Amino acid sequence: MSASPLRVGNASGFYGDRFSAFREMLEGGQLDVLTGDYLAELTMLILGRDRLKDANGGFAKTFLRQMEQCLALAVEKRVKIVTNAGGLNPAGLATALRALAERLGLQVRVAHVEGDELLARAGALGLGTPLTANAYLGAWGIAECLRAGADIVVTGRVTDASLVVGPAAAHFGWRRDDWDCLAGAQAAGHVLECGAQATGGNYSFFTEIDARRPGFPLAELHADGSSIITKHEGSGGAVSVDTVTAQLLYEIEGARYAGPDVTARFDTVELSAVGGDRVRISGVRGEPPPPSLKVCLNSLGGFRNEMTFVLVGLDIEEKARLVREQLEAALPKKPREVHWTLVRTDREDASTEEQAAAFLRVVAKDSDEKKVGRAFSGAAIELALASYPGFTMTTPPTDGMPYGVYTPAYVDAALVEHVAVLPEGTRVGIPPSEQTWALAAVEAPSLPAPLPPGPMRRVALGRIVAARSGDKGGTANIGLWVRTDEAWRWLAHTLTPERLRDLLPETRDLPIQRHLFPRLRGLNFVIDGLLGEGVSSSTRFDPQGKALGEWLRSRHVEVPEVLL
Repeated sequence: MSASPLRVGNASGFYGDRFSAFREMLEGGQLDVLTGDYLAELTMLILGRDRLKDANGGFAKTFLRQMEQCLALAVEKRVKIVTNAGGLNPAGLATALRALAERLGLQVRVAHVEGDELLARAGALGLGTPLTANAYLGAWGIAECLRAGADIVVTGRVTDASLVVGPAAAHFGWRRDDWDCLAGAQAAGHVLECGAQATGGNYSFFTEIDARRPGFPLAELHADGSSIITKHEGSGGAVSVDTVTAQLLYEIEGARYAGPDVTARFDTVELSAVGGDRVRISGVRGEPPPPSLKVCLNSLGGFRNEMTFVLVGLDIEEKARLVREQLEAALPKKPREVHWTLVRTDREDASTEEQAAAFLRVVAKDSDEKKVGRAFSGAAIELALASYPGFTMTTPPTDGMPYGVYTPAYVDAALVEHVAVLPEGTRVGIPPSEQTWALAAVEAPSLPAPLPPGPMRRVALGRIVAARSGDKGGTANIGLWVRTDEAWRWLAHTLTPERLRDLLPETRDLPIQRHLFPRLRGLNFVIDGLLGEGVSSSTRFDPQGKALGEWLRSRHVEVPEVLL
């Protein structure tokens, strides 16, 4: 237990993030803990397929290579490392790390957390027969490992924020019912979990900062649960109220942000700039967690293939109609699903060939690999000399690729074994929270007073509104915020679910929820079903909805001139 601030950095936001980030964070300044987040719904599917090929696999191999380069530096600087890179095999990664440390001649105490794996019990728990089934564990197993003196803690599927909450709970000696402290750390963990997205990456107002190579973020956590989000001095990007707001609104739903250990009330978050590249998060209220744990289920949905035709010049619609009719007639066996999308990027009287081009995408999906393999892509190529004038494609003939379907599920927390395996091999069971609250929506906050009538100008929404969007399975989220109270008064009254459907016609027939966050001058839209059955199954050209917010910002609306 300590009262001194805890400096926790992040060096990975996904499996495939900047390889050099671990070294950059270790060399860039003082840290107590360095975290690495490698897991997403799609990553669990990738690791599940890896494990089918090699029963000893199933963890993020990138992390092991990073540790080969950086473990000695971490030991020298006495930085503890906490990561979910264990994926589907945290024990396997812990064993590999011990072998690596021995080979490097380093004394390192490695612990791991397990129990999230539910595949063997999936049927009994009513989860069907998925390829992967993993419950989202919380922070207390991590805290137990750190209290036992672990230098490295490897986990499987824990909530992303738990990588920060666990070290904070161990450092400050928080109790299981220190709800506000835990909620504050959970908010900081949510900001850190996606790496450079908190320091200017994927940031709507990127032209205002040096966004060429953002540094990775860190949090200075305090005993009361408050924190300061910052980055190493001299690293790129920026930390501002805006960049932190962007990440707070990323991939959430309503005011209650639930985890296995605490439910954080994001409608209580207070942000304040306290210096250059320093933003304080304070005032976060916490509540007991829900009685159930979320479970990530991934199943093999079948096989898919995609071909893209380039249509140039005149008669674009007729060219698209011709090749579509030709390909559908040429397929020996029609796939279960065939999705066509004509993307009109062409201009009239274009001065370059690219500006005269449109793109016709066709995606085929079926449980039979042969129907979407060479029989499909080869049939498209065979049309090259017998179709529309100027026939060309951006895709070669390929075999079909398997795709997964992500499904969220929930199980009673008491049915999930959460185990901390300490450095000496001792196994410690981590009980679920004794106090729980069923998750419920909060009462919608009152709308601010509308702006008085005045002159309007039709401009892009993004002139005054920032956005960040993303995915949770088949659901898309769009978080939006503004910088002034006057702009918030306008935004809260203007951008309703009905108006969103007008601006984004793809959403017209889908359920949309709107959640208001007045303290952040922001709101969040949750659009169910836009991404189909999840990332690898979606046929949208932007399958994770990452650019959805930027599309919305580009739409033109009537904005009060006083705001421009």
